[in-house]
Amino acid sequence: MSGTLFIISAPSGAGKTSLVNALLASCDHLQVSISHTTRPIRPGEENGVNYHFTDKPTFEAMRNRTEFIEHAEVFGNYYGTSQKWVADTLALDKDVILEIDWQGAQQIRKVMPKAIGIFILPPSKKTLHERLQDRGQDTDLVIAQRLAEAKGEMSHYAEYDFVVINDQFDEALLDLRSIIRANQLKLPLIGKKRLSLIEELLS
Repeated sequence: MSGTLFIISAPSGAGKTSLVNALLASCDHLQVSISHTTRPIRPGEENGVNYHFTDKPTFEAMRNRTEFIEHAEVFGNYYGTSQKWVADTLALDKDVILEIDWQGAQQIRKVMPKAIGIFILPPSKKTLHERLQDRGQDTDLVIAQRLAEAKGEMSHYAEYDFVVINDQFDEALLDLRSIIRANQLKLPLIGKKRLSLIEELLS
């Protein structure tokens, strides 16, 4: 028995990171994978906490050694997930969340078809634009690029098992918790955790 791998994807500005952070704060059995990236560190971020920030030659060397379970280029920057970390954490019976885009999700499904995919959508294009502006992290040019890419990203929603609309934050968070909780109640998982109770009931 091992943990479950959850893939969570969304276009930039949909609120994925905020939802995942809130989810982690209330679920102690969850671990989030910290991706490697070549993009510049943003104000308020910490190396090893938000991402493992690295340069392109180092990233490319790791990729050539097949150290990533998935990797992708997004807006000119590389992102990748450590294959060893994911395998080791799942083996400890911990559930793992990967915050990755649809390209990475496709790669993951080829090697881990039982991974559960969740796609987060904004309630409207207008709201998505406003959220990107309110972050204050990107230039107008970058925001325009992200909006242009968002339609293509969102077109892959049907490849996922669940879709969460992030209109009201608390409701979207409840939806995420419900998905995680429902998975824990699947027969193989609950059978292990409640084995002594089941044995007593059937004795």
